[in-house]
Amino acid sequence: MSSADPRLGRRAHRAGPHLSLWSEVSLPLMRVHEFCGRARRTLALHAAAHMVSGGPMAGPVIWIAPGWGTEPLNPNGITGILPPQLLTFLSPRRPEDLLWCMEEVLRSGTVPVVVADLPEPPAMTPVRRLHLAAETGGREGRCQPLGILLTPGTGGAPGIETRYGLEPAHAAGRDAWHLTRLRARMAPPQSWRLENGRLAPLRGVSEDRQSVPAA
Repeated sequence: MSSADPRLGRRAHRAGPHLSLWSEVSLPLMRVHEFCGRARRTLALHAAAHMVSGGPMAGPVIWIAPGWGTEPLNPNGITGILPPQLLTFLSPRRPEDLLWCMEEVLRSGTVPVVVADLPEPPAMTPVRRLHLAAETGGREGRCQPLGILLTPGTGGAPGIETRYGLEPAHAAGRDAWHLTRLRARMAPPQSWRLENGRLAPLRGVSEDRQSVPAA
């Protein structure tokens, strides 16, 4: 007889509340998303700002990062996106505690946004547990939390709700980025140029073209 947790099986996707970053970019709440690319932390800060400042719920942002080998966020860079006082940093000393901390915070349903800055993509089972924790927090807590995994390179965590990549595309006197939707349950891959808070579509997506539902 299998000892696997029956809650970790596949279930039909259900539409629910979303956080709209832009009209083309929407993140379902009570789910876990993956941000990758060199500017992934910038994208996470923007998502958090939409969520807790002008979005569906106010509250703190928990930012979980290893207590080793990771440079802290630049306070000056944070200020232009999100009030730094809304951020609470956790720095676990053991690798296994990174996702454990995220799971517990999501399950509490008391924190709108939980970010985990990871050295590598997690496996399928931990991601499913994070989804379950976020759903539990949304049902039993005071908010519908959003989970964000930050992974290096082009990411690759299995079972995530969406995967977005953000790369700098700055020019002299102009701040701009390339934003790519690499994976989503209900939308195809797509790339945009992000400048002055607006998205302009780019042609062609050369990255991961998986757009079918994940587990």
